[in-house]
This record gives sequence, structure tokens and C-alpha cells, in this order.
Amino acid sequence: MQQLNLPEARLQLRRDPDGNVRVYDPLRRAWLVVTPEEWVRQHFVNYLISSRGYPASRIANEVTIRLNNTVKRCDTVVYDPSLKPVAIVEYKAPEVAVTPRVFEQIARYNIVLNVGILIVSNGMHHYACRVSPDGTFSFLRDIPRWEEIITP
Repeated sequence: MQQLNLPEARLQLRRDPDGNVRVYDPLRRAWLVVTPEEWVRQHFVNYLISSRGYPASRIANEVTIRLNNTVKRCDTVVYDPSLKPVAIVEYKAPEVAVTPRVFEQIARYNIVLNVGILIVSNGMHHYACRVSPDGTFSFLRDIPRWEEIITP
């Protein structure tokens, strides 16, 4: 798989008899086919835990939400100690550009979850913004550390 602009992650990989490479997702406790987006997700979650101080117990992958009578899935949701959602992370494959449309997608998810931090990564470029109570966005210089997102 492609080298990403993230710290190296020690992922558990295996090859199925049918030739598919799978990665173990410790959050979902499941072996998943390695797609480019899943490759980014596993590396980015590892980065949040190992480099930004996020507790693994406060991160969930593939969180289902209901938006306008349709079922959507947030790639990753981060919860505070009281289990209130505080951040949504959206992943794209490395070859997919992070455009305003990607932020529009994650902003729609935020209509349901109402978090203060939105993060988007394609494994090469990572962006984070803070959402103010009035709905305006301010981009951050870096992916916030755990303490920064749980402290008002």
C-alpha cells in the first residue's frame, strides 16, 4: 500500500486464501479488506492515539447516523469522557483531493452530531476546523490534541 504522510503504524495484516489483504481494526475488532480509504483510516486512528493522545476507548469507526430519513456512516467519531460526540473524521483515499465538497459532506453529518471539531484526511493532507456555536468554521493549524478538544 501507499506510504502516507502519517507516522508509521504497526498494523496487523493478513492475506486471505482468495488473495485479499485484510487489516485488523482493533476498534471494531474485525478483519477488514484493505481499501485505500481503510488504509488511511487505520493509520490516522493510530496517529490520533499514539501522537495526539486520544484514548482508543473514545474513538468509534463507521458510526451510523440518520440524516433526512437516510442512513449515513461517519468514518470516525470521537467522544468525550461523558460519551458526547466531539469530533467527526472523514477519510478519503490518497488520490482523492480534499475539496470543499468533502467538508460539505462532513458538515452535513454534523447537522446530526453537532460536534466542535471536523477533521478530513486523505493520508497525505490533513485538515481540521473548529465549528463555533453559530456554525462558522475556523481552520486549525494542526490536528488538535485530545486535551484541546475536550477542554471548552
